[in-house]
Amino acid sequence: MKSSAALRFALAVFLIALAAVLLQARGRSEIIPNRVPLSSFPAQLGKWDVSTEIQLDKDTLAILGAGDFMERVYQSPSEKLPAVDLFLAYFPSQRAGDTIHSPQHCLPGSGWNPEQNDRITLLLPGHGPFPANRYVIAKADARKLVLYWYWAHDRGVASEYWAKYYLVKDSIRLNRSDGALVRIATDMLPGETPDAAQQRVLPFASAISPLLNDYIPR
Repeated sequence: MKSSAALRFALAVFLIALAAVLLQARGRSEIIPNRVPLSSFPAQLGKWDVSTEIQLDKDTLAILGAGDFMERVYQSPSEKLPAVDLFLAYFPSQRAGDTIHSPQHCLPGSGWNPEQNDRITLLLPGHGPFPANRYVIAKADARKLVLYWYWAHDRGVASEYWAKYYLVKDSIRLNRSDGALVRIATDMLPGETPDAAQQRVLPFASAISPLLNDYIPR
């Protein structure tokens, strides 16, 4: 298991290094597309019409690197259900090594322990089906459901290694290395199954889906 993880890590490092070399060899300035900043992402989304902005601390921002980030908790007062936490991280360029961090690496560090990890397929408005991660984490008696995926150029992937593969491919083909992480999380109700929690947050995912292209360029 350790050798397999080391091999995957070495492959990811190689792909990033290769992208940097090829981009430098092309001798052209990288294309940084115009976009709307995440700070203007809607604070109201349909029935989720109450939201609270989460200010990321300096240590978190330092770990994330150079990018545009937004975390906001949305609630639907008409439904007495747990709130939905939305985190968006956009990197205009990943040339210098500021690449997207997997939530699986940072969530355990904040005291949450992994309980279940699955791959699911999402079919959201305006996009074809794509794979995403479904992650159940626990702390004491609390559990959370986390859905997340990597998003770049109107393409969603679940694997961070596939995300790095496409980073290299798009760097060569498009002269762009921008990309994003989309993460949706919610507290799970007592006795609630991951499938039930997923069905509960899918309408929220459908609500944000048509907006993504304004903030994460195609």
